[in-house]
Amino acid sequence: MKAILAAAAAALAFAAPLAASAKECPQERRAQLTSAAMTSRGDIVDVASSAGQFQTLLAAAKAAGLVEALQGRGPLTVFAPTDAAFNALPAGTVDRLLRPENRAELRRILSYHVIQGEVFAADLDGRTVRPRTLAGPRLSVDGRQGVSVNNARVVAADVDASNGVIHVIDRVLLPPTH
Repeated sequence: MKAILAAAAAALAFAAPLAASAKECPQERRAQLTSAAMTSRGDIVDVASSAGQFQTLLAAAKAAGLVEALQGRGPLTVFAPTDAAFNALPAGTVDRLLRPENRAELRRILSYHVIQGEVFAADLDGRTVRPRTLAGPRLSVDGRQGVSVNNARVVAADVDASNGVIHVIDRVLLPPTH
């Protein structure tokens, strides 16, 4: 359980630095996304809660039993999908995943958004990296033209938390099925 929570937190921590990329998100939009979070510098859950646009992610983390992991020591990098990203999933997907009988699948999906350690947008230096997620499979994080992760765009990067970094993404990442 600690490994899954650490993975989820790591993925969330990795997401924030990439989201702040100026190429992907105008300065005023970045400020809007992170102003409340940056003043408190709480843990990943505190920062996401104060941002106001991660209610679905937080509810999913609670349903999956991952909140404690995201509040843990870290450091983690989290690629955090917004509520709008969850709303873009096919109708009924979120409700289905939140059911207790689908907890393992939900944990795997959320853990796929977290990597161990901190990765900031500047760390990419115009290259692509393939970090292993807490779920196991690797992500493709591309820093050549803005920042993207798999098929998602980082819309706000390098959101600092006391136990890692958050990159805000515009899509929910789905782990490979094979």
